[in-house]
Amino acid sequence: MAATGKAQEGRARAPFPPRWVKRTGMTLGSIAITMLGLLFVTFLIGRVMPIDPVLAIVGERASPEVYARVHQELGLDRPLMVQFWFYLQDVLRGDFGTSLLTARPVSEDIARVFPATLELATLGTLIGVLLGVPLGVLAAVRRGSWIDQVARVVALVGYSMPIFWLGLMGLLIFYGILGWVGGPGRLSIFYDGMIEPVTGMILIDSALAGDWTVFRDAVNHIVLPASLLGYYSLAYISRMTRSFMLEQMSAEYVTTARVKGLSERAVIWNHAFRNIRVQLITVIALSYAGLLEGSVLTEIIFAWPGIGSYITNALLSADMSAVLGGTVVVGLAFVLLNVFSDLLYKVFDPRAK
Repeated sequence: MAATGKAQEGRARAPFPPRWVKRTGMTLGSIAITMLGLLFVTFLIGRVMPIDPVLAIVGERASPEVYARVHQELGLDRPLMVQFWFYLQDVLRGDFGTSLLTARPVSEDIARVFPATLELATLGTLIGVLLGVPLGVLAAVRRGSWIDQVARVVALVGYSMPIFWLGLMGLLIFYGILGWVGGPGRLSIFYDGMIEPVTGMILIDSALAGDWTVFRDAVNHIVLPASLLGYYSLAYISRMTRSFMLEQMSAEYVTTARVKGLSERAVIWNHAFRNIRVQLITVIALSYAGLLEGSVLTEIIFAWPGIGSYITNALLSADMSAVLGGTVVVGLAFVLLNVFSDLLYKVFDPRAK
């Protein structure tokens, strides 16, 4: 009877709703508030920019009557908050309007171009992580040595050199002179349209189709822009990894581990590196998000049909529906990467649970 009473008391004291429900609700609420703020800011930017969307549609030679009619059809005669309310309703339905450049729904255009940027940024981040993390660790362990000096120079050059200049030099040397890589674009003209899009990423789609000729051609085209973005990511990741590791290598627990007779490899990777994993998650997530958003110049130089070049071309053509739609999608990618980083915190750091 006493045990039954205690069990009932424990059930009565159980939190309701459960903690995971509260955490999930708080996370979803935070995402909703962030996205609402993003939508409002992008909406205001679209309204305050010195670009008249009506003129972009009707042209400068349109009569005042036509201008007034289109102005009313677009809802620009309504109060600003009313315009934002209708804009918010459209976005929640996945309707970003129609692009003036392509005459297609902006959502369809984004679904077509975003996988190209995702593919390029993912490969660039993988290169940055696979090379930048070991380089940063090695530079911290061999502080003051020639390896450390080389790592610092590599990071400094990566930060200092404009990526558009590196892209032009890369095309000139590796494509124009040496012929080691493919030229601008995702595929050679001969292979364009031969692979039916499944994911929108050429490497994956060609592998799924078993067409290894197209796969090799896609690799030949993506290797140079991905390497440039990877170098940019490597410079940031290696620098931050070195800084984190230097802080850990000077900690007392590392000295204690060495006194106990642990091998240097175990001290570095099982103790010091383990304690910087959570910090590296943030660094890698920010680097990945930066490549998704900041690869505009790379896409333009290499004629890469991604969301960066799409937004740029739309902005130059006063296609504000496409600009706002692309900006919202990039902002959503930032938010989702931050949420994913928070989830990884709980995996690698039990204290975060």
